[in-house]
Amino acid sequence: MAPKQRPPTLTQYALGQSLEIFRNLLLVLFLLRITRTTFVQLRGYGFIGSLKQAYKETYRRGYATFLSLPFVQAKVRAEVKKAVTDLEKKLVPSGPGVTNFTSIPATGWTVEQVRAELEKLSAMEHTRWEDGRVSGAVYHGGDDLGDLQSEAFKRFGVSNPIHPDVFPGVRKMEAEVVAMTLGLFNAPESGAGVTTSGGSESILMAVLSARNKAYKERGVREPEMILPETAHTAFRKAGEYFKIRIHLVPTPEPSYRVHIPSVSRLINSNTILLVGSAPNFPHGIVDDIPALSRLASKHKLPLHVDCCLGSFIIPFLAKAGFPTPEFDFRVPGVTSISVDTHKYGFAPKGNSVVLYRNAELRKYQYYVCPDWSGGVYASPNMAGSRPGALIAGCWASLMKMGEDGYLDTCLKIVGATKQIEEAIRSSDKLRHSITVIGKPMVSVVAFRAVQKPKKQDYAVDIYEMADAMSAKGWHLNALQDPPAIHVAVTLPIVNAVDALIKDLEEVVLTVRGHVSSKKGDTAALYGVAGSIPDKSIVRDLASGFLDTLYKV
Repeated sequence: MAPKQRPPTLTQYALGQSLEIFRNLLLVLFLLRITRTTFVQLRGYGFIGSLKQAYKETYRRGYATFLSLPFVQAKVRAEVKKAVTDLEKKLVPSGPGVTNFTSIPATGWTVEQVRAELEKLSAMEHTRWEDGRVSGAVYHGGDDLGDLQSEAFKRFGVSNPIHPDVFPGVRKMEAEVVAMTLGLFNAPESGAGVTTSGGSESILMAVLSARNKAYKERGVREPEMILPETAHTAFRKAGEYFKIRIHLVPTPEPSYRVHIPSVSRLINSNTILLVGSAPNFPHGIVDDIPALSRLASKHKLPLHVDCCLGSFIIPFLAKAGFPTPEFDFRVPGVTSISVDTHKYGFAPKGNSVVLYRNAELRKYQYYVCPDWSGGVYASPNMAGSRPGALIAGCWASLMKMGEDGYLDTCLKIVGATKQIEEAIRSSDKLRHSITVIGKPMVSVVAFRAVQKPKKQDYAVDIYEMADAMSAKGWHLNALQDPPAIHVAVTLPIVNAVDALIKDLEEVVLTVRGHVSSKKGDTAALYGVAGSIPDKSIVRDLASGFLDTLYKV
């Protein structure tokens, strides 16, 4: 006879009930999380958009699985290795007359020896930016300004802003650079800012500030950021660094500006930042900042405007008589702006500024360690030690150029940009084959192949055009999604704009109406990048390129 079971005690019963309630609570929380995630996804991207995303991701995973098959992977690795090897041959000098230094000389060189080697290095064969044949890359303010910057370097070469008591002059110059830039972008009296090493760091700091603000003030633990798909890739880098989910919003034709209704639908309780560009890097288009401002104000969110490329051109458009968008702190919802002084401010490379509407927002990017054994440590941005010489060079550049100097360069650069745009829109040799993207307002003009040319003889492969322009000695920027080319006009390009238009016309006549069987570097790279759904091969190629930078 089985022993009689004893009924549970009151304590056991209560414990069992508590566990049951706890399990049910976990289930409810799980279901709520799934429901919320599904709702946010459907609200942000719609049912059709979500299906497209799911299909695209499934297709990508399937393609990645195919690429991982042993016989496929072996071939892919061989092709990537060949491409990287070819890249090394182009970038890493070798052969007679080339000496590579892989260790410190046992006996130090004389000054004359160092100068002779520097002369040889500066004379290495390169794309002639001096002749205006490079899009962007080199923002040169002239030899006189370069000489002045060299003098600033000499005076402040050992200085470090981390020790303001040791280098008070650098502290003063840095504060003045920030103040002058705040004034240029119409900041209120409460405005504040910090210098950085470049546009990427300025963007990283603005994103970090927004993330920390949302964490402290709203308890956001799963931050999300909404940006145009054309926004600078530094925002995606910030998302990867700081574990922020990125929502990319389309920039549809014909305006190529961020689609405001899509931004609105994607905003939710985890959103920490909205982003707009003035202008964006790919197409030189200024997003609808006032519309983004209204969304930011309505939802009490920060709005960052990336003016890194517009820098010291866009604030002078109105004075120069060009149409000007609303983009700076006069738009009420704008809380931060990134500005590259080393672009059209003509400061030495390694200079940028991130601006905030008030000092409270700036504090969220600070790093402070109060209990380190080495003492209390505080830094305003990513770096600890920083080159005071670059700050001195930046300050000298701003003071030397003055408002009249920047107004003059605005007239020249934007005028040349409009000359290129007008040539593409009106030249019989160009307008049937290529078309300008959107309505550029600042210093960048982008163009793509006409999608449905009136005659098949007018059709061109835009990447073949890029390679043909390279063969003529030009270094232009190839774009993707959509395939295109852009020209970022600089002062050297101003003097070469007629030659640029002439060569564009010649190249169009050469490449239109046929497809070359032998692809150049640009056509080959972007042909691969655009044709495969899984980008692991492109990542491998890009990583190989980065590795090549450090080959001796």
